[in-house]
Amino acid sequence: MNQPRINQSRRIVTELPGPRSKELDARRQAAVAPGVSSVFPLYIDRAEGAILVDVDGNSLIDLGSGIAVVSVGHADPAVVHAVRDQVARFTHTCFMVSPYEQYVAVCEELNARTPGEHEKRSALFNSGAEAVENAVKIARHATGRDGVIAFDHAYHGRTNLTMALTAKNMPYRNRFGPFAPEVYRVAMSYPYRDPEGMTGEEAAARAIEQMERQVGVENAACVLIEPIQGEGGFIVPAPGFLPAIAAWCRDNGVVFIADEIQTGFCRTGDWFACDDEGVVPDLITTAKAMAGGMPLAAVTGRAELMDGVHVGGLGGTYGGNPVSCVAALASIRTMIDHDLAGAARAIAATVTERFSTMQVDHPGIGDIRGRGAMQAIELVRPGTKEPDPDAAKRIVAACHRSGVVTLSCGSYGNVIRLLPPLVITPELLDEGLVVLADAVASEL
Repeated sequence: MNQPRINQSRRIVTELPGPRSKELDARRQAAVAPGVSSVFPLYIDRAEGAILVDVDGNSLIDLGSGIAVVSVGHADPAVVHAVRDQVARFTHTCFMVSPYEQYVAVCEELNARTPGEHEKRSALFNSGAEAVENAVKIARHATGRDGVIAFDHAYHGRTNLTMALTAKNMPYRNRFGPFAPEVYRVAMSYPYRDPEGMTGEEAAARAIEQMERQVGVENAACVLIEPIQGEGGFIVPAPGFLPAIAAWCRDNGVVFIADEIQTGFCRTGDWFACDDEGVVPDLITTAKAMAGGMPLAAVTGRAELMDGVHVGGLGGTYGGNPVSCVAALASIRTMIDHDLAGAARAIAATVTERFSTMQVDHPGIGDIRGRGAMQAIELVRPGTKEPDPDAAKRIVAACHRSGVVTLSCGSYGNVIRLLPPLVITPELLDEGLVVLADAVASEL
């Protein structure tokens, strides 16, 4: 890695938020719709690696990566160089009007790296929600069926169709209906809250029974699932669950779509979370970490599915923007050159050890879970499994006041999740975890 321009250390020089952030927040109140929320009103001036520097000169440890986006770190040198060069060449032609090599190269990388050795095709879009919508379009077109099956605790986006697919009412669905029809929801494998001892195969049998009863095989176009649920609470299904669901889809001509928008590109210690159990999806949606902070998303899938859509049926004005495409190519190169999948596994070892120690000391930590650099604790009332969302809010706020960015999530709002940049130094990760442990000790 190149020598960082920003010192990779936490440094607090004002009360958080500082005076300049407070000034900007006052302007925000008058200019920005309040429906657009922020976790904490710290306004960022620059960033590099795993450090954010705010407008008051405070240096913060970023354990959120912009919600799993900057896995290669903020201002990755390869991404910066590629973007600067491309901006000087051209910023837009619309691939559907005047195509360019950068789009083709990203599709080639996706076809080569996503799970499975079969022939694939890819199409590029702007956001994860847009990728999910297009995956559903492709599945419906291929099967001639309408039914889309999603899971409890799922999060797939904020557009009309993806709101219908998302399980959580507040803040994502409330009073935004009516939603897209022919969407069905079945039970997810949630080991912490499932009946004790339930295996992945048993949880899959429960879901499959619901699919067959509520939808019917003859009506099911696709099953859409996050291999590890993100916003729903970093829920890792029990081993055997995903393979059983995928097998049912294969046996019944139902398209199996893996939403790897948050889990993809080395985050879980593999290139894709499906790799852990050798699950090969028919279609896979990607976004977030793919382009190092630039907006880019994709659907990659079996050639026979992707080729079946009529000419002009997929696309969009900005989809596969050339600047985003070169950022993606540079990000993927950084992931390869620096073995960021291995880095995610190393992060996991450190975080799970710390979380285990915290859990011994604090009975309010009901569960520890995750994979790779996607780790979480679920907070409950001690001695119960009753969710404790207020504790999660207090702990996240305490971390922010101390200069460490953490995030909450979960259907019950009681999960604290860590998504550090995969390039974070061991020393900086350790410091961030110390701050989190202090916040847990003071707020639980």
